[in-house]
Amino acid sequence: MHQDEIRDRAVGAIMGAFIGDAMGLGVHWYYDLDEMHRDHGEWISTYTTPKPGRYHEGMKAGELSQSGYILKLTIESLLRTKGYNHEDFCATLDRNLLPHLDAKPMSGPGGYTNQSMREIYRQRVEQKKEWNEVGSRADTTESIERTLAMAIRYAFEPGKLAQSIAQNTQLTQIDDLVGAMSVAYGAVLGQLVQGKKFDTKISERLMILAKRGKLPFHVVTSDDLKPPSKQSDDPSNIGLFASPDALLTPSYMAKSVRDETIMIEPAWKVSLVYGMPCAIFHILPASYYLAARYTDDFESAILHAINGGGQNMARAMLSGALVGAQVGFSNIPQHFIDGLVEKETLLALANQLAQSIGE
Repeated sequence: MHQDEIRDRAVGAIMGAFIGDAMGLGVHWYYDLDEMHRDHGEWISTYTTPKPGRYHEGMKAGELSQSGYILKLTIESLLRTKGYNHEDFCATLDRNLLPHLDAKPMSGPGGYTNQSMREIYRQRVEQKKEWNEVGSRADTTESIERTLAMAIRYAFEPGKLAQSIAQNTQLTQIDDLVGAMSVAYGAVLGQLVQGKKFDTKISERLMILAKRGKLPFHVVTSDDLKPPSKQSDDPSNIGLFASPDALLTPSYMAKSVRDETIMIEPAWKVSLVYGMPCAIFHILPASYYLAARYTDDFESAILHAINGGGQNMARAMLSGALVGAQVGFSNIPQHFIDGLVEKETLLALANQLAQSIGE
């Protein structure tokens, strides 16, 4: 693939994530869809200002939430140290995030602080613990929302991609299932930046990488999930995730899109099928589904992610990155760029990150 196309996909992925985050700001966490429609209309198609008394109150349409703010910090760290540097990232949060928090939900950059970051504040600032002691059991997608930048940076280096994402995830979330699903999402995004398709074969390609030791998943089966041969060695190894199941989900979502007997109409109802709450096991299947369904239609993916309500910000951010990587920045509608409050800064960061791929 031509280098310009790779960079276009990388910029599309980053800007897709920022757009998804900002699109969710005003309509975040409406679990009553009738209430969301009363406040913002039957179909949300642009950036919105949070209503008084809602999450992110006081923010403006097109601004980033705290997830977007942390993604910016992550990209800046990657650029500053020419790749993922664990110590620099931790110092970045010490310097640019934690001083602005107070362990209360309705505060901090972006107007709301998520659970895992509130736990970081309590343990790191109030209890003076070291960074390797502050992770929590939060089962949300907060790790993915920042490490997607690492997936883009290391799109052609799956070993480094997995190592950096796994290490960074452990800072805030110590559950191995969250770690496995975060690395799997990063591996999928890396494939898309490379120019691979989000099709029914994507998990097969990821499993090959796992069998070659490029992705840290325990794999026993032979091809097509068939039993191993009697001569096969036990591939168990310390540090591997217990199973490769997190790598298999994307292909199942792609198969459901292509199966004419399975219909989710309209597509925003994917939030009802897989669940509206925040947990990673609700958000990822819905995001994969939208990315597999709208492989060449960024606008539809984002709008159906948002209009599904619930944790629509994470759903839009993750599907935005996946579809942005598929269509490339050049095919993201201009009005999504124009509506971002920090569009010049964000686009500059996205271009610099894209330029750094392969360095």
